[in-house]
Amino acid sequence: MTPTAVVDLGRQAVEVTLMVSAPLFLAALVTGLCVSIFQAATQINEMTLTFVPKVVSIFLTLVLAGPWMITTITDFMRRLLSSIPSMIG
Repeated sequence: MTPTAVVDLGRQAVEVTLMVSAPLFLAALVTGLCVSIFQAATQINEMTLTFVPKVVSIFLTLVLAGPWMITTITDFMRRLLSSIPSMIG
């Protein structure tokens, strides 16, 4: 296994990780921004007001994007496991 193959494999793993985690991060980011704007407009500074909507939005995003996330991870693992013989020999 050459150093180039190792770097390429690491790059692919990072890309898959970022692709799979991006919907959840974006949902939390958008929800946090909306709650922050709401808190600034109403001057309500309640900690649970920021936590609960983020959890709900992340859960809904996970329900909606979950099948795509599982498919992406499974495809990557299939490609990785099927390429083991060529990496060894």
